[in-house]
Amino acid sequence: MLPGMTGIATSMMNGWMKKANVAKLSDLLAMTIEGGARLIACQMTMDVMGIRREQLIDGIEIGGAATFFSYASNNAIALSF
Repeated sequence: MLPGMTGIATSMMNGWMKKANVAKLSDLLAMTIEGGARLIACQMTMDVMGIRREQLIDGIEIGGAATFFSYASNNAIALSF
């Protein structure tokens, strides 16, 4: 990642989404959480990438593969990326 590119990338994405008449990512995430979806951040990935809990948005749970698979095996829909 190049220094300062996060802001530029965010601006570009917001511009593309506005041009396509799509809600901003922050609005989509808020609607998802309000709708009852669980967002689970991978602890191992956070460790590898040096991401701290404080850097995540509110409403995100932290867990490992076991947490995700336990949830996914008991529910009809699970998305991961």
